[in-house]
Amino acid sequence: MMKEINRMCMEFPAKSCNEGFARSVVAAFAAQIDPRFDELSDLRTAVSEGVTNAIVHAYNGIQGEQNMVKLECVLYKNTIEITITDFGKGIEDVMQAREPLYTTAPEMERSGMGFTIMETFTDDLFVESKPGAGTKVFLRKVFTVNA
Repeated sequence: MMKEINRMCMEFPAKSCNEGFARSVVAAFAAQIDPRFDELSDLRTAVSEGVTNAIVHAYNGIQGEQNMVKLECVLYKNTIEITITDFGKGIEDVMQAREPLYTTAPEMERSGMGFTIMETFTDDLFVESKPGAGTKVFLRKVFTVNA
């Protein structure tokens, strides 16, 4: 079992302006273990997609103070685990939602690549969702830590 170095948890309203904030917070948190720049950039991209999915899809695009996104991070020697949780409508079919180019919001010009991007830029991706009860996305990124 890996030894935990640090952890953090925060909640913020599901507003598009908070996507960049969440991405920056996770990158700053991960910087404690001095990862390579390209890997940190990959992590930022994956977190951005995860939070954007929660904001756009969980609450039917309705942004506001009552709709929250929870972001949790656990840091290890060379690994970060991130959980992005929303409390929105959930996903009917997670396997279908993970298919490249599948989108439930074509009218919003969504590409349907969110899960594919998250999977590409992290080492592990797990999704738990229940219709009417929200979605939890778990990401794990293993870094090549600078010496």
